[in-house]
Amino acid sequence: MAENANFYLQLQKSFHTANSRACISGPDFTELSYSELDSLTAQTANLLKELGIRPGARVLVQTPKTPLAVVLYLACLRSGAIYVPLNSAYTNEELDYFIADTEPALFVYDPAQGEALAPLFARHNIPTVLELAEDDSGSLFNSLIDRPAIHQTVPVDADDIAVIIYTSGTTGKPKGAMLSHGNLCSNALSLFSLWDWRADDVLIHALPIFHVHGLFVALHLALLGGSNMLFLSRFNVEQVIELIPRATVLMGVPTFYTRLLQQESLTPALCKNMRLFVSGSAPLLEETFNEFAARSGHRILERYGMSETGMLMSNPLDGDRVPGTVGFALPDVSYRVCDDEGNELSTDSIGTLQVKGPNVFKGYWRNPEKTRQEFADGYFITGDLVNIDDQDRVSIVGRNKDLIISGGYNVYPKEIELVLDEQAAVQESAVIGVPHPDFGEAVVAVLVPSSAQKPDTQELINTLKAQLASYKVPKRIVIKKELPRNTMGKVQKNLLRDEYAQLFS
Repeated sequence: MAENANFYLQLQKSFHTANSRACISGPDFTELSYSELDSLTAQTANLLKELGIRPGARVLVQTPKTPLAVVLYLACLRSGAIYVPLNSAYTNEELDYFIADTEPALFVYDPAQGEALAPLFARHNIPTVLELAEDDSGSLFNSLIDRPAIHQTVPVDADDIAVIIYTSGTTGKPKGAMLSHGNLCSNALSLFSLWDWRADDVLIHALPIFHVHGLFVALHLALLGGSNMLFLSRFNVEQVIELIPRATVLMGVPTFYTRLLQQESLTPALCKNMRLFVSGSAPLLEETFNEFAARSGHRILERYGMSETGMLMSNPLDGDRVPGTVGFALPDVSYRVCDDEGNELSTDSIGTLQVKGPNVFKGYWRNPEKTRQEFADGYFITGDLVNIDDQDRVSIVGRNKDLIISGGYNVYPKEIELVLDEQAAVQESAVIGVPHPDFGEAVVAVLVPSSAQKPDTQELINTLKAQLASYKVPKRIVIKKELPRNTMGKVQKNLLRDEYAQLFS
């Protein structure tokens, strides 16, 4: 019989070593040790078994960030169930799609949203729903009482799906990236070694845990090291400033660093115990990199990855961290740079990055057609335009997929345009991303009205807020008589981006 490849077993090694050491602590939650984490995970896995959650069943989760939410994720790994985290900002209209697509055996939700979610539960007839509140109370916690704290981790193959991460698409319909136990394990171990993770590291965990950066990169490395996490329910710049003297590592998006730079107390003396500041999920501006180095005495380590692949590139722990680049490929990642026809390009040419390796996902959930389109000769086509220098250092120079990254979150314009174009006052729309000093990019909608009467932009914003997560809602709506087009009739969004580049300056 093949060896059990359940990723939980890899994590559990450090749980037993760390034992009574604090796993989760900080101002927002009661301290939780590694031995307590392991016991709670066993109890939760036993609960899942009693509820009939079998290996391969989907567990849909839209809850606040809490220690018990971490326990639930680990229990799903341990049980062989497929964990499906959802952004807490998703609206009912968005949730309706996710529920229909995954057909979950269990949905865990925030009781504060219970009344709003009731129609969805009724319509989809979900077998079991449980509550998990911001203070870790709710029916999930109550159901753990008297459950045994011993559980035999379910055997899985390395290719068995562990997590489905939804990522929006250019057609407007989100796609579920299927990540296996092997994907998670290989990427975590690679980063653990590359960043020289230490048992005595203390991580400030201020990222959400429905996102690859917070759920996989930050959480997995801390758990593999048996390290203490100063766990914040959300990013709060004053709290982070207070915690920095107690920590050694902070992982964040560029917005974290621009907000830290606004604090007069950010000094080398404050950061003397820190060894690593990591940035990802969105491009880090060179000016942010340079100013942070001057103010803190530390160079931010920028890395690059995707929902479908985990981390792919990283600036070095030791050696030059060049601003504007994402460093070098991880040791087990192979890549090539291709033109639009798929022909491989030479060094120093700009083309589309294609990657393969043990970290690359299996494909999209129930979407074999899209999976076929996104792979070529075993390489995943990232859609990101890159330049590779003669030292193999990678720079992301653009995106040929119509993607906006705002505050670290991916926003696909088509999803917003579909809602806008349904409105009677809108003839057509084009959604773009423009530079923003805090979010990196801000979502802007450019509209052509359907009549001479100017649309009520606030009414349109309210409509979008009812149907889309808040981070997708445009920061500004602009009205134009017509959209610029090329000779083939395609909207030239590059011209719109140039026209409104200074909108938030």
